[in-house]
Amino acid sequence: MALGFVPYLTLALFLGPVAAGLVFTLLPSFGYLPALGETQIGLRIFARLFDQPGLASSVALTLGTGFAASLVSLGLALGFCAAAHGRPIFRSAERLLAPLLATPHAAIALGFAFLIAPSGWLVRLVSPEFTGWTRPPDFASVGDAAGVALVLGLVLKEAPYLLLMAVAAHGQIAATATMATARTLGYSPFAAWLKAILPQLYPQIRLPIYAVLAFSLSAVDVALILGPSNPPPLAVLAVRWANDPLLDLFLPAMAAASLQLLLVAVAIGIWRLGEASVARVARPWLADGTRGRALERVAPVARAALLAVAAINAVCIAAMALWSVAAAWRFPHALPERWSFDNWMRAASRLAEPALTTLSVAAAVTLAALVLVCLCLENESRRQRAAGPSALWALYLPLLVPQISFLLGAQSLLVRLGWDGTWGALVWFHLLFVLPYVFLVLADPWRALDPRYAKLAACLGAAPWRVFFAVRLPLLLRPLLVAAAVGFAVSIGLYLPTVLGGGGRLTSLATEAVSLASGGDRRIVGVYAFLQALLPLLAFGLALAIPAFAFRNRRGLR
Repeated sequence: MALGFVPYLTLALFLGPVAAGLVFTLLPSFGYLPALGETQIGLRIFARLFDQPGLASSVALTLGTGFAASLVSLGLALGFCAAAHGRPIFRSAERLLAPLLATPHAAIALGFAFLIAPSGWLVRLVSPEFTGWTRPPDFASVGDAAGVALVLGLVLKEAPYLLLMAVAAHGQIAATATMATARTLGYSPFAAWLKAILPQLYPQIRLPIYAVLAFSLSAVDVALILGPSNPPPLAVLAVRWANDPLLDLFLPAMAAASLQLLLVAVAIGIWRLGEASVARVARPWLADGTRGRALERVAPVARAALLAVAAINAVCIAAMALWSVAAAWRFPHALPERWSFDNWMRAASRLAEPALTTLSVAAAVTLAALVLVCLCLENESRRQRAAGPSALWALYLPLLVPQISFLLGAQSLLVRLGWDGTWGALVWFHLLFVLPYVFLVLADPWRALDPRYAKLAACLGAAPWRVFFAVRLPLLLRPLLVAAAVGFAVSIGLYLPTVLGGGGRLTSLATEAVSLASGGDRRIVGVYAFLQALLPLLAFGLALAIPAFAFRNRRGLR
């Protein structure tokens, strides 16, 4: 069977909803929505948007928190690379980061809220002995007007992600040989990495950086948990208006989603100009020959900062676990006074439906993404030509375009077709975000597989499909399972695609946890959040355990 059509089918399934969603978002933004009696294209909807109170503050908050989270995350990731390159912790970073990346954004945000709240774990650990507080203090550490908690919550997830991308990119630039040459010339390790490695590395991770910037500017679930509510970030404002029972706010919601798209485009353009400016300013320093011995004083701090991020992630998960089994935990006790699984029993009846939806959608979308990606990569192998840079940009498109900017329009299209709130529509929405990650995880191991295995099997008379099933897939079992675990984890954590794709009829652990976070019982929230964090960790555990068992007698394949 010819596979030439598979990439085009994948692009149609993958990019079609994005393009259609953008069209059905932009048209109402400019005043064309016949269902509401609007047929005259113009700028009146944007005029109504700009008349909304607090819009300027919302835009400023969006830009401030988005840029701050992206800059801090990038600084932590690059600082750790410069300080730890060549050390054992750097070589094991990819394996150690997997549990952090597997945990959904909302779960970490909920755990972080438990940690820093006025009645949270940090205050409890020092009260009343060091603070004198016997009651929770009166200050806003969660939902602060400046968005500091939101920035920190985003950094907890984005810094490990950028570090993983940077670690993976080291293999594409001969980093070890370059570092050895720079060290031979007398450069300190930190300066050698900054001067010799970073200029080669940065272009390799530019797209992931842009994806982090786009997500930080438009995140909804993390902003609902940690961000201010009056005014909220622009994406939250658009969702709030779109879900308002009064249809008068629907068109301004579409205009806000279009404005969000413009903000992200402008922000990426500003970031690109910033890259050029930094490169121009740094060029003399790169070539001045200074060995940078003083920079070594920064190295321990850079390593400790990223390790602190990892530790806080672990503490956030632990906080959720503790709340889920706390029978009584009054302030200022550092640990629950009584332990019980009654919270799980109380939540069981409400937990079953969202858990089933979460698991079924995640399993279906992961399988669909794996099939499409494997067929696309098999097509590459048979044609002996890898996809070019344009394919990489196409993969990143749903990650660069704000979710709210095309999902609102895609939801309108589903309503027109009568597909809104269906299980298939929800799987399709999730596929848009799962497929890029599955492809990015699987592409390098697939392309790195020695082609002589397939040639040898073909010489022995095996047909192409037998080579695919009997040779290539077994050899790539470990990367396949890791890619499946990544896709499963991404699907588990998707909030806005579930809200809009489910149409209010289908809920998931992510949507229930976020909705409960605003005023629900912390113990029940802990149950939902911990279960949401636990499922991806179990998937990664299986991805590591299955190859170890299957290839227990084949050391090279473990």
